[in-house]
Amino acid sequence: MSEADDGAATRAAAARAVAGVLQGQSLDAVLPAAQTGLAAADQSLAAALAYGVIRDYRRLATIADGLLRRPPPRSVLALILVGFHQLTAMRIPPHAAVHATVAATGPLKKPQHRGLVNAVLRRFQRESRERIAALPDAPGVQHSHPDWLVARLREDWPDNWPALLVANNQPAPMTLRVNTRRAPRDAYRDRLHAAGMVAHPHLHAAEALALDAPVGVTSLPGFADGDVSVQDAAAQLAAALLAIEPGMRVLDACSAPGGKAAHCLELVDCELVALDSDPNRLERVAETLGRLGLRDGATLQAADAMVVDDWWDGRPFDRILIDAPCTGTGVIRRHPDIKWLRRQTDPAALAVRQRALLDALWPLLAPGGRLVYATCSVLAVEGAEAVAGFCGDQPAARPLPIAEDWGETAGAGRRIAPGEADMDGFFYAVIGHQR
Repeated sequence: MSEADDGAATRAAAARAVAGVLQGQSLDAVLPAAQTGLAAADQSLAAALAYGVIRDYRRLATIADGLLRRPPPRSVLALILVGFHQLTAMRIPPHAAVHATVAATGPLKKPQHRGLVNAVLRRFQRESRERIAALPDAPGVQHSHPDWLVARLREDWPDNWPALLVANNQPAPMTLRVNTRRAPRDAYRDRLHAAGMVAHPHLHAAEALALDAPVGVTSLPGFADGDVSVQDAAAQLAAALLAIEPGMRVLDACSAPGGKAAHCLELVDCELVALDSDPNRLERVAETLGRLGLRDGATLQAADAMVVDDWWDGRPFDRILIDAPCTGTGVIRRHPDIKWLRRQTDPAALAVRQRALLDALWPLLAPGGRLVYATCSVLAVEGAEAVAGFCGDQPAARPLPIAEDWGETAGAGRRIAPGEADMDGFFYAVIGHQR
């Protein structure tokens, strides 16, 4: 039986991806290369293994520490954790999981560690209950979060921080945004049902459908033709908060990958300027708008939004969306590597950039206009505190009430806990320019 046939190559791919994250790379960056050469089904399994390990990394690594006399090479440790994840969280028969994981030392080019991997996995198989029961009670270990992040969540969400830890470890749902220029949401839902896909209207996002089970995007009826997009429901709330009217001049200041810009153009004809500092990321915006048939409705510019003189033509905007770069602590369900790639100093550093964006773009807003500030972060320093500081220093900036029943009040805005109504964690504030 070949390595590919017995699942060894799949386990090796997952281990390479995990090792890449432990070296400081994002899972999105390392996983495609690690999956190269695998069949589609094996790619899916490798992804499930890698995501599972990264989601539960601290618990699994703590168990490994108790079974290893000395740290093995990073890729071998990653492979051992892949084995642990199969034995604790997957329906793969234990003997098959151990056999395939031990065999993966071959394609991983670590055959000299075959005996170590075999011994550690078999010992854990015998002692799993005791080893799991002996894990420290610390929330960071039990819920596989770094201690600094646990402390921040406890401080910012004192009433329900344990629920956020639990929610962060749940896989996120697949939510669609129907292009209502093409057809109403209910009509597209009927198309899904006819194709054997069950979907339900989302409670808070008017164009959103939540799928009961995720599917490949190419399986979605009319995806290639622009009838539908994949976008979390929380991200879909931005367009409604902007309250764009036909013909308005709109700035999407941090546009890539383009979902919010596309949503705005699906809803109303407007003059939209989409910025991103990375030309490669801006190309993704162009691709998104092109698929949806909306490319002619937007001006795309590769520029740093804060260097206004490099790109602004001097005409004020009626609406500005700042979907600010942030820690991403609200989307850990989708990107569990955020837990291990972010550092304790990141929130404060990003808050400085967020404030700089607000200061730079505020003068571009027309009197009577509105600015929507958004982050996919659940940390107060990037949300309520950022808006409070900005509005306190800008006499013409007036926070506008958000009359919605999603989320909860957070200073001058509203915040959403990850998992609430199957949405990602988010913060929104709407700031009006007093005439």
